[in-house]
Amino acid sequence: MKPAAVKFATMTPADWIDTGTLPVQRLPADIDAALAYVGEVLGHPVYRRWTLADLKRVAPSLADAKHAHPAVFALLLEHDATIEYWTRGRLHLAADGAAPDADVILARVLHAHRRRFRHLPEATAEDATDVSRGTNASPGDAAAGPVVNDPVDAVKLVASADGDPAALRAWLSRAGRFMNASPTNSLGVADDAQALALFLRDRAQRSPHTLRAYRSELRRLVGWCEAHRRGPLSDLTRDDLLAFRRSLDHPGHAGNLAGAARALAPGGAPAAHAPRSDATRRRALAVISSLFRYWQKTGYLVVNPAVELAGDGGARMTWTPARILPARVLTLCDTVTEGDRPPEVSPLVWARRCAIWSLYRFAGVRLAELEWSAEQGLPRLSVDHDVKRQVNPPTGTTAPRATVAPPAGRAWTLHVRGKGGKLRAIPLPSRCAPLLREYRLARGLPAEPPPFESVPLIHSEKRDALGHSGLYDEVKAVLQAAEARVPPGDTATRALIHAASTHWLRHGYARTLVVDHAVPLPVAQTLLGHASVQTTAAYARTDLTQLREFVEGSFPSA
Repeated sequence: MKPAAVKFATMTPADWIDTGTLPVQRLPADIDAALAYVGEVLGHPVYRRWTLADLKRVAPSLADAKHAHPAVFALLLEHDATIEYWTRGRLHLAADGAAPDADVILARVLHAHRRRFRHLPEATAEDATDVSRGTNASPGDAAAGPVVNDPVDAVKLVASADGDPAALRAWLSRAGRFMNASPTNSLGVADDAQALALFLRDRAQRSPHTLRAYRSELRRLVGWCEAHRRGPLSDLTRDDLLAFRRSLDHPGHAGNLAGAARALAPGGAPAAHAPRSDATRRRALAVISSLFRYWQKTGYLVVNPAVELAGDGGARMTWTPARILPARVLTLCDTVTEGDRPPEVSPLVWARRCAIWSLYRFAGVRLAELEWSAEQGLPRLSVDHDVKRQVNPPTGTTAPRATVAPPAGRAWTLHVRGKGGKLRAIPLPSRCAPLLREYRLARGLPAEPPPFESVPLIHSEKRDALGHSGLYDEVKAVLQAAEARVPPGDTATRALIHAASTHWLRHGYARTLVVDHAVPLPVAQTLLGHASVQTTAAYARTDLTQLREFVEGSFPSA
């Protein structure tokens, strides 16, 4: 056992405080009572000892008990008692003598949910209330984010691995002529380093991909400023930013970036000499515009020199998504998850893979939106038993729309937090429900999520929740299996599937809504979580099929 595990295992339950209640309260001192309490508030069992007598009490007969708890029943045929315990995001089952102790499992669960449960043996009621508000949180219990209000953290985030952090710190820890020193500066900071740290925390903390993109573009801007003796960032004028934009249009004429660029650009190469695609240029200008807009809105700057630097969405008017898998290829991928489990894949991993595929395929979520956040309790599933759906009458008839209940009377909804911290509820088609139920049962969870369930949506074998790389790998595994089913002579389809990723499924979801089924753009925008309806409208330009039908109908053959 690791030292950390020993440390937590030796603690008594009463040393822990539940900050998720109002008022906050301590856990019961008795280990069994504490296990029952934690299982109740988290919505899943934590530790339970089973005997045949226990099975008889929860079911009318042994036959019913065998049907309800087949794994427990099978193990009890060989042992007097079995232990069902929660660890690494799912329920495990072991014989009584082979299972971990109850206090060890409780300590693991409390440590996994340390955002809610705090170890404060000597804390008073007032101290516990302060902890629930976040005022006395220790560094180890703080929210796990990449940025805090500290200039050093901003320097570490923006600097490259082979750069000079000291030189960058000195460059960033300044304030220019447009910095607002009055009380209207709601950030409460007085230099660019601290203001930059808050910007990255608020705008890029949710997604590691967003943070990576912001860091890259900020390195590029700082490197350009150093090479042209401009800056600090709060001192840049509109002419300065327009000159930087021209350097993106003509990278070969950006000047010599020796020194600063080598310290700030990845790999030590002059950042401005790399070729710039239209997408890269738009992303750079969008990040810079977002930075200065954030600084002005929060009062750190008195003006915004980056107004309309990126065209205020004009680039989206010409943006056309191209990474979309054809319907026949998506159908081929669906047959993989609907088919038999490969013998080298365990039943639990296969159920998890199929559930992940169904969520990305039929919910259109971004990769990071399925990453578990214990602080927010998202993403999560909910089931509404009373929702009914309306069916449109056949075209050309005047019959009213019929109202029918979804299959099995259940309507599943996926709740996620998207870009900008916006909450989004995405109705799931009924074809997702069997895969999600099978996966939940394989984890030892109820087939349908109860209200207020607090458990990672997708579990990991090594820790509680699967991260973004693990989610990506599971989707790629389905794509690779589909690629193997393509005939060897069809190299175009094989190459298309090989290049696909999770975001291709999001594009396909959007295209199905906008093009195939002509869903109103505001509705599709809500489902996709787009900030602008122009982004949603871009999917209408991905296919000329409907336009051809309109033209043929307007100008029929003679």
